[in-house]
Amino acid sequence: MELLYRCVAGLDVHKRIIWVCIRWLGRGGRVIEEIREFGTMTQDLRALADWLAQHSVTHVAMESTGVYWKPVYNLLEGRFEVLLCNARHLKNVPGRKTDIKDCQWIAQCLHCGLLRASFIPPRPVRELRDLTRARACLQDDKARVANRIHKVLEDANIKLASVATDVLGASGRAMLQALIAGETDPQKMAGLALKGLKRKRAQLCEALDGRVTKHHRFMLSLLMGQLRDLEARVAEVESRIEMLVASPALNPKPEAATLVPKAAPVTTVPSKRHRAPAAQESPAAASQAQPRHVPGATPAQATPPKTPLGFAAAIALLVEMWGVDRRSAEAILAEIGTNMALFPTHGHLTSWAGICPGNHESAGKQHAGTTRKGNRWLRRVLVQAAWAATHAKDSYMSARYRRLARRRGKQRALMAVADTMLKAIYHILKEQVPYRDLGPGHFDVLHGARTRNILVGRLEAMGYQVTLRLRPAA
Repeated sequence: MELLYRCVAGLDVHKRIIWVCIRWLGRGGRVIEEIREFGTMTQDLRALADWLAQHSVTHVAMESTGVYWKPVYNLLEGRFEVLLCNARHLKNVPGRKTDIKDCQWIAQCLHCGLLRASFIPPRPVRELRDLTRARACLQDDKARVANRIHKVLEDANIKLASVATDVLGASGRAMLQALIAGETDPQKMAGLALKGLKRKRAQLCEALDGRVTKHHRFMLSLLMGQLRDLEARVAEVESRIEMLVASPALNPKPEAATLVPKAAPVTTVPSKRHRAPAAQESPAAASQAQPRHVPGATPAQATPPKTPLGFAAAIALLVEMWGVDRRSAEAILAEIGTNMALFPTHGHLTSWAGICPGNHESAGKQHAGTTRKGNRWLRRVLVQAAWAATHAKDSYMSARYRRLARRRGKQRALMAVADTMLKAIYHILKEQVPYRDLGPGHFDVLHGARTRNILVGRLEAMGYQVTLRLRPAA
């Protein structure tokens, strides 16, 4: 097999040790290997980097084993071309499983160019990714604490959740603090209701009449303190995220991020912030004018700029999409970055994220394929954004969800909307254009003849005689 690089190294990384195999082509075309063992302390990793540099190693490959690869990657980054590979792509021949054989196999695969590197964003993006993931974990902790508060209230026969929509809102927190302070009069606690909850005062009196003991007050005090501490930590992380998003490390010079004007299709409608009635046209003209592309895509004649957008400008574009707020945009960009040149097509991005349909074909038949395991953090925020987008009236996303949910089920339809949103995000970031919604009637225009026949057939089934006449152009 042809060797692509002159000198490479394969690393088998563990918690305490690293086995390294350097492989190069010697005189007479003979392959030479040298194997050494290193520790994982910082001084050991520096010695490893110096040893690789002495042998003029150009490319280094290792498996993505937990978090143990991170210190190695951080010290080798910038000095060598480091490839972090999926462990599933490096399965060795059965019966040859040792640490030394592993590093030799990695070096051999790299030498022949058989390895594909995983997507590792630059260091500032990795720092933002750590912050957005930490915020998501803190939000999950808040949800768990809120559930425990509900359990304590139910155990004390306090049915506040049956009356108030949000137990931890302003009114609910005031009532909980009164319960913790020792208040037992339901009338006084119901008087703490604010705004619309005042109209439910009689129901609140019944809901707050319970059996609260010292143990319940102690548990509520403990959980409320934990909730306030988590909220403070979330606010601290969010302020750090805002500071990092606005930093020069994540934002190029203003002149380098010039938006390219986009020729909008005839039947598209503006974004959710600037909506206006779309011009009505005949179905024939609309079907000819409407291109087949995902929402947010740009016509082929537009030339994309080479410099990626800064994070501040990218967030401003993404929040124009249905279902995407600032937090969702920050989490999405922290996972994929703004440089879409790393993904040849939007299909590569959705496959990497693990939200595209699986491909399972056997004996010439296409079977149902499950989605692969991808980036679970990106998948999480995209599904949440897709669920919010499906509740938006008169939008392409909601029309696509309803169209698929009837025949494929709600879960598959939701994943399909998430897939469509990520494709749109890809084109928005690559072409640096604002989002343009295709509108709820996009599929009717795209399949005009089929839609017409279905509607005419339904009317004829009801006993009507239908005669179609094309409306004259305005």
